[in-house]
Amino acid sequence: MRSDLRAWLVSPAVLVALGIAVSLLAVLQFSLRAFVPGSLDVGGFTLDNFRGLTKPIYLTAFANTLLLSVETTVFSLLAAYPLAYALVRVRRRALKSFILVVSITPLFLGEIVRTYSWIAVLGSNGFINGVLRQLGLIDWPLELMFTHLGVLVALVHVTIPVVVLMLATAISHIDRDYEKAAQSLGAGPVRTFLTVTLPLSMPGILASITTSFAWTFSAFATPQMIGGGRVPTVSTLVYQLGFSSMNFPLAASLSVVGLALTAAALLALGQLTRRLKVVGGH
Repeated sequence: MRSDLRAWLVSPAVLVALGIAVSLLAVLQFSLRAFVPGSLDVGGFTLDNFRGLTKPIYLTAFANTLLLSVETTVFSLLAAYPLAYALVRVRRRALKSFILVVSITPLFLGEIVRTYSWIAVLGSNGFINGVLRQLGLIDWPLELMFTHLGVLVALVHVTIPVVVLMLATAISHIDRDYEKAAQSLGAGPVRTFLTVTLPLSMPGILASITTSFAWTFSAFATPQMIGGGRVPTVSTLVYQLGFSSMNFPLAASLSVVGLALTAAALLALGQLTRRLKVVGGH
């Protein structure tokens, strides 16, 4: 009976894994085929697609993607940790509900809707420029759209809700007796947080780092809409090559290299995780 139940539970996962494996093999196969201009058909096997990725435009896209992923991860943690800490430790139910609504509600709006809202905020006639003009601080609108800063701000906003949930889960599992013991030994609030709370929440921090980095590296809608093609990333270039130039082999090779780069970065984060787990006592 139990074996039948396990088979029913495992079968969907196996089918999904097989589907993903077949898709990845198809992309890999396309990346090794020659591009035929003016045709959706592909030519013979070649490595020219990967050689072409050494051009400055593709190297810039890789650098931008890595930089945005690291920056988004750092700023999301800095913004989300106080929210997660307050969500767990605040005693007033009304205030806790308010923090929960502010932190989690964006998840129900969808990435496209949130990105459009940032277009309204960052545009030349948007909220920020409108307020600064009314205050007389600027004569000409600031360039916030189609910039690295604009894409970063939008990506951080998209990522924060998930990071808050992960950090709140980690903080909620911290035994308060450890903090009381530190305080009884003379540690103040700041020292207690730095030596007890922060290290014990390290599993949530590491999970947030991994998720935020991988999510941002593969993000498409936000860099495409906010960046407008002026902030090239791996995902936006894959779209342009595949659906504008119809160069599916080169788009596939860019996807393969991007996936390999993501795997390498996550492997490095995994090594860092094993070292930092010692700090958190896990």
